[in-house]
Amino acid sequence: MNAPLPEAVKKSVLLNGLTPEMRDKLLKDAQRRSYREGETIFLQGDPARAVFIVLNGFIKLSRLTPNGSEAVVAILGRNRSFAEAMVLRGTPYPVSAEAISDCTVLQIDGARLRQFLLENQEFAIGLLASTFVHLQGLVDQIERLKAHTGVQRVAQFLADLSDAVAGPAEVRLPYNKRLIAGHLGMQPESLSRAFARLRKHGVEIEADKAMIADIAELRMMAMD
Repeated sequence: MNAPLPEAVKKSVLLNGLTPEMRDKLLKDAQRRSYREGETIFLQGDPARAVFIVLNGFIKLSRLTPNGSEAVVAILGRNRSFAEAMVLRGTPYPVSAEAISDCTVLQIDGARLRQFLLENQEFAIGLLASTFVHLQGLVDQIERLKAHTGVQRVAQFLADLSDAVAGPAEVRLPYNKRLIAGHLGMQPESLSRAFARLRKHGVEIEADKAMIADIAELRMMAMD
């Protein structure tokens, strides 16, 4: 791989902890691949031959249910990796991956990753940490679905888009509202109702932007 990696990606959970020499060895034949919005990266059931790190943009992981509908498993942004467990186990991808914005990913050959894992204990620790991040994300998602109302889920989603601690904030919705609804385990009409109910808490939605009067209040409401 010729082009240098973005500095932040080097600190991703998967690569963090590796020395520059070890990282260069792992990524020797890694490829940057660009996808346009709507393009498929792989399909559910395809052989798992590579691991991916998102360099920019957003990736949707989804699974077809027995009745043929789509269940959004995760939406991953910059620096997140995916497909590690399937590559290590040699099993097919249990989900489909689709670009939901123009994006670039770093594709790491699965055979190289497995060999590198056998040769480097430090990388094994990083891989376990990466898998834990995915697991923790699923646990958090289940907790939100079980314990929080739809309005609370939307409030938390909006609050997480900003680094502001208190006061007014303006955030851009990172992808379309249908995907936001699927990510939060809601129907699109339920998302619209949640946006409407958040107006009395100082949240106004205009196209792909959310204006928040007091983000500290929004976070508090999301946790109540």
